[in-house]
Amino acid sequence: MLNNTAILSEVKKVTQIDILSEAKNVFEMEGKALNLVKEALDENFVKIVELISSCKGKVIVTGMGKSGHVSRKIAATMSSLGTSSFFLHPAEALHGDLGMISANDIIIAISYSGESEEITRILPNIKIIGATLIGISGNPNSSLIKYSDYSFVFPLFKEACAMNLAPTSSTTVAMVWGDALAVCLSKSYGFLESNYALFHPAGSLGKKLLIKVNDIMHSGDRNAVVMVGTTLKDAIIEMSTKALGIINIVNEQDELIGVFTDGDLRRTLSREVNVYGLSIDDVMVRTPLYIESELLAVDALKMMKENNISALPIIKEHNLIGTVRVNDILGVGIFV
Repeated sequence: MLNNTAILSEVKKVTQIDILSEAKNVFEMEGKALNLVKEALDENFVKIVELISSCKGKVIVTGMGKSGHVSRKIAATMSSLGTSSFFLHPAEALHGDLGMISANDIIIAISYSGESEEITRILPNIKIIGATLIGISGNPNSSLIKYSDYSFVFPLFKEACAMNLAPTSSTTVAMVWGDALAVCLSKSYGFLESNYALFHPAGSLGKKLLIKVNDIMHSGDRNAVVMVGTTLKDAIIEMSTKALGIINIVNEQDELIGVFTDGDLRRTLSREVNVYGLSIDDVMVRTPLYIESELLAVDALKMMKENNISALPIIKEHNLIGTVRVNDILGVGIFV
């Protein structure tokens, strides 16, 4: 019996290969397979896109083993891009999950051999239920293709695995085929960035397209506000208490009259003025920049960066309702 040292020695002998050459060969072989499938795209693919775009039910993607992993990804990508879909594990389908399928649904079944046992065993039931079956395979004579209402058969190519056994090229082409399907469907719906953001509220794009300044502003007692005529001393106390770097000055109708910032305070103090003898009216900026409450936070951030300011008052129907700072926007994960 070989000891651990001897086993490791044997492994090292086996793995002494030209690694870069082998890696590049995988890229080359899978690239060739992709080009073959690209050239094989025909009216069958067009029909599949048209069929799914007019589907009244659900789109269900299924596959076993490596094809199952690919199927999960395809279902997830389609869902992200506007096609409501989910993955169905064929083994679980055999034990009750076939109840998820209805006659209005479309099933996309992926099996390169077309003879995966778990797939072939659910095909008769899919037909009985009345769902439309789309078979994706590399074997035109397979059970999957024979059962399918619509199909796409991959052209012949080699797996990138040195033994031509492990699913490599076949999973890559299936993944890209699914991406092409999802993208074409998305464009046929007129799917926009705003739609994508709706399905990805936690993502960077979702935040940029959904979060408005009034969602993150400082308002009410958290906002720094004084009335016109307030002494500069009292205004400084209010500004330091709220710690926003800015104080808003309003009239009796809550209309914004001016602002006074930390920078304005430093400039005022550098002139050695008597802060006890001045009103905020004497030092405020009377034509301040401001933003409307419905403005997207990302646009407010751009505005502040362009004007080199750290905070902005927020207005709704001519009245001051809050303040937003650069840090507030960056803090929710929005960057430009």
